Amino acid sequence: MLAQITSAAVMGIDAYLVKVEAHLENGSPFFATVGLPDSAVRESRERVQSAIINSGLDFPYMRIIINLAPADIKKEGAAFDLPIAMGILAAAGYIQSDQLQDYAILGELSLDGSLRPVHGALPIAVAIVKEKLKGLVVPEENAKEAAMARDLEVIPVKSLSDAIDFFNQTRTIPPFRVDLNQAFAVKRQYMHDFQDVKGQEHVKRALEVAAAGGHNIIMIGPPGSGKTMMAKRLPSILPSLTLAEALETTKIHSVAGLLLHQEALITTQPFRSPHHTISDAGLIGGGPIPKPGEVSLAHHGVLFLDELPEFKKNVLEVMRQPLEDGHVTISRALLSLTYPAEFMLAAAMNPCPCGFNTDPVHACSCTGQQIKQYLSRVSGPLLDRIDIHIEVPPVKYQDLSSTASAEPSAAIRQRVEQARNIQLQRFSQVKHLYCNARMESREIKKFCSIDEAGHALLKTAITKLGLSARAYDRILKVARTIADLEGSIPIKPAHLSEAIQYRSLDRMHH
Repeated sequence: MLAQITSAAVMGIDAYLVKVEAHLENGSPFFATVGLPDSAVRESRERVQSAIINSGLDFPYMRIIINLAPADIKKEGAAFDLPIAMGILAAAGYIQSDQLQDYAILGELSLDGSLRPVHGALPIAVAIVKEKLKGLVVPEENAKEAAMARDLEVIPVKSLSDAIDFFNQTRTIPPFRVDLNQAFAVKRQYMHDFQDVKGQEHVKRALEVAAAGGHNIIMIGPPGSGKTMMAKRLPSILPSLTLAEALETTKIHSVAGLLLHQEALITTQPFRSPHHTISDAGLIGGGPIPKPGEVSLAHHGVLFLDELPEFKKNVLEVMRQPLEDGHVTISRALLSLTYPAEFMLAAAMNPCPCGFNTDPVHACSCTGQQIKQYLSRVSGPLLDRIDIHIEVPPVKYQDLSSTASAEPSAAIRQRVEQARNIQLQRFSQVKHLYCNARMESREIKKFCSIDEAGHALLKTAITKLGLSARAYDRILKVARTIADLEGSIPIKPAHLSEAIQYRSLDRMHH
């Protein structure tokens, strides 16, 4: 007696179909799972057996072989519990249905037969639509997320009995429907808004320029000057996510198991702020069962590293690849996975170990040597990938006490989106380029030409500040964004001089 059930598993942020074959024959009771199962899959036989018995059915005490195909990919997790149980029951004749091959099935069983949610429902649903299957049977809590994939019947079940009744047609379970556009429109509220930020106008301006051109930014200032508070508000001025971007970001969070049940679609830019004790695997992704790291969870959003010099050196070194390529590759003995990682890096640091080097009120207790050493902890190669450095002074008392409300994020976002539209048109012929920060030297030559006055200004700045050739390119890119914010086609000297202001760390190191 043989039954075949379709299920699916996640690899990277995409999914592939897995055929669960159940073979029953007479003989002394025996239960084996083959096809590279990991321990969670091997343990499923205890859960499956209890769930079948506790659902009021007789468990067939026979020789049971479960095969998970393709056999060469390691299967992990508990999502195969429900398909294995359904396979055994179909092979034993408890389920008489020709509909089994039209649906894919996933779910983790509890011992009483009820279902628990699984990770990766969205990428799996997307894969099933591609494979032209009719529908997907999932635990009730995953239904909303799976229904984000269009053209798919998503059947929410609460227990093993529900799934059996659905296939035996003793119960109709209507497919779960969700209005994607409505889900996308509803959630666009940001927790933090720039109108709560008093003073610090030039820092807000620098953040606006960073958002408008997709530039990485670092803020340098004493503790309590509002660096973290402003970084948290950065997503609220980034261009709104498109539906495709929202789905891609949601996929990553779904695979990592970080989607809250009431939230089936991530519609606002993610903001990730890992602690400086994080390991390189936590930041980049990896682990024995590879999981996306912080750089991927921040895809289409902001990765904020507070206290940048406190991060371990090797952790900051591994950041370089995703910053350059926009994706991250994790190699394992059996497979190599690629996760997307197109994020904007925002970093913050104190100007010296005690933090008060630039503070007019508190005296700094660090020696010149200590300050130099502290600044040198942030490696040159990483700093070279940060376009904008901005000093954040302590907030003045009159700013704190003023009752005037500052400009709201929505107004800033409007300007940012206008500047991004100019960039999208400019780069429409260039592949993979959608914002100024991503320009390579070839595009910089083409799109960032400056006049004689501009050249003279840059020459003076570079000789005075001793800037590197790399910094020269960064200044041109940022000046291009400042011009775009103003809607100006040529880059004017005023745009250049503002861009030069955003290289304060070069001056400190110099």
